[in-house]
Order: sequence, then C-alpha cells, then structure tokens
Amino acid sequence: MNLPNTMRAMVTMGHGDLDQMVWHEDWLRPTPGADEVLIRVGACGLNNTDVNTRSGWYSKTVSDATTGGAFETVGQDDPTWGGAPLTFPRIQGADVCGEIVDVGEGVDAERIGQRVITDCWLRDPADVLNKDKTGYFGSERDGGFAEFTTIPARNALAVNSPLSDAELATFSCSYSTAEGMLTRARVSNSDTVLIPGASGGVGGALVQLANRRGARVIAMASEAKHADVAQLGPDHILPRAPADLRHALGDEKITVVADVVGGPYWPNLIDVLERGGRYTCSGAIAGPIVEFDLRTFYLRDLTFTGSTVIDPEVMQNLVKYIEADQVKPVLAATYPLKDLKEAQTEFIAKKHTGNIVVLP
Repeated sequence: MNLPNTMRAMVTMGHGDLDQMVWHEDWLRPTPGADEVLIRVGACGLNNTDVNTRSGWYSKTVSDATTGGAFETVGQDDPTWGGAPLTFPRIQGADVCGEIVDVGEGVDAERIGQRVITDCWLRDPADVLNKDKTGYFGSERDGGFAEFTTIPARNALAVNSPLSDAELATFSCSYSTAEGMLTRARVSNSDTVLIPGASGGVGGALVQLANRRGARVIAMASEAKHADVAQLGPDHILPRAPADLRHALGDEKITVVADVVGGPYWPNLIDVLERGGRYTCSGAIAGPIVEFDLRTFYLRDLTFTGSTVIDPEVMQNLVKYIEADQVKPVLAATYPLKDLKEAQTEFIAKKHTGNIVVLP
C-alpha cells in the first residue's frame, strides 16, 4: 500500500490549557515496529483522561475538580495517571477505530485490511498482570488524534460490526472503564447499582453494562438529560444531587455505588450503601478530595475498590458484547480532528449525553 510519509495530527506540547494542543499538517507518519501494526484512523473518541493528562490534573498538587484548563501549580513528578512524567510532544487520543494498513516484523500480513478498535492498556507481554508495568495508549505512547497511529498488534482488536467508525470509537475507554469497575465490584443480578453521572461516557456505559449483568440500575443525572439517559434502560432515574438521597431512593437498597464523579456530594453516596455494600471508583470529575467518615466505612462492613488498570479479558469481552449487539454507542457529536479544541471545550462543558468523537 502506498502510504504518505507525513500526516495531519493534533499534538500536545506540554501540560496546560487548550493552547498546548497544536495542529500540524505535516507530522511524520509513524512506522510500525516489531509486533506492531499501523492503523489508518477512522475516528477517535474523547475522554477525561485526555483532558486530565493535558492539564496535569492527576498531580496531587491539584485538588480542584476537572476543569480542562491550566492549573496554577502542577507537580512535575506525578502529573499523569501513572504518577510519572510524560515526554512531549505527545499525540493523545485513546479510543481509535480504524483499519490496519501495515504491519511490523512478526505480525501476520493477513491482518492488513482488518477493522479494529484499540485495547488502550499497554502491557508487558512477559508480565501482563503486573499493573506496575502498564502504560496507556495516547499517554505513554502516541495515540489516535492523527491520521495514522501505531500500536502493539495484540492491542488492535478486530471487530465485526455494522456500526460506523465514529460509533465504534465511543467504546474503548469509556466502556472498558465501566466494565472494569463492575468486574472489580463483582456486580451480579442480585445487586442494585447506583450510578452518579449517568449521562457521561462512562456513566452511560455503566448503566448498559450493569443492565447486561441483570442488576437493578438507579441512574443519577441532571434533569435536562433524563430523557436521554432513559434510552439507556435504567430502572429508575434520580436528579444529579438530591438534597435527601435516602428519601429520593425510597425503598431501593443500594448494594453497589459505581462512581466517576466524587466531589462534595460523595458522602451522600456512601451513606446510602447497605451493610456489606461495595463502592467502586474510576474518576473524580467533581473533585478528588472528599469528606470521609471512617465509621460509616467500617461499621457497615463496606468494601471500596479503585479501578484503573483493567483485567486483560475486559476488552476482549467488550468486543463480544459489541458484536452481539448487547451494548450500544451513545454518540453525542462528531468534529473534524482539526477542531479538536472546540470538541474538547464542548466535552469539558458536560452539556452533552454520551461521547464526543473527532474524525481525521
């Protein structure tokens, strides 16, 4: 295949505000190394990880909610999800759907032409379960905010689906994050799951995937988005932050809280958990610093699980769910890749339901 030597790409030059993302018309196209594939990007989804990494929000010097802008002080020793500095320039973007157009040494050429989505977790092939040896696509290596990208062949998962590239680009990060949370919290058909932020990418995925497990699902979202959230199939929908959550829940007995919101409202979520309940978390967009009463934690025999690095089988299972039409995309909007700053501004504003995607 005759491939260009350069490509268009949105390149992040350092931590800070949106101006750190710089558009390039002639960025050098990557070449796949051994055991890697080259993907022509059809679409790439946006996620909080992109915003948090660019802004430096992961640093413990930052205690504010996710804003998407520059913070006054960002520690340079721990500004990313893994607690280690990134190298710049960096092409971000994890949720790629595209076509394999070239392969490196050791990869079967029969893979050329495959339609794929990305498994974003980069693992040591000799020690795949070691969480300390993981990286993230679009963070520890260049990602999909470009016309082409390379990735280890094992991270390019073939998918057979009638969905568009933009629709398939909504799944990799948000849905694998949600499925990882539910897996770690051992959610089953005997649970009632409370989901704050149910209108977001991960929140909406949690609703669908908890439903798939047969759990009863209580969604929380701003009332303007209730009609959209209802399309995802929760059993009940509450306002985003009821003044009296216990009263709003009525007779519902919450056994699991699946949370990516955090912030000042957080104690209310913990207070409604049943004895022996589980809290699982993979985000804190409303703020990472919360008020925590240890008595509630230990007197009710609660279990808390953080969820970042997912189990290896989660993405493989997710592809099966997609192909079996057991989950559906929630595509809020698409933008040209060149307009990524505008797309990310809308994403940060959180006025949408579902996922936003850019198209090269």
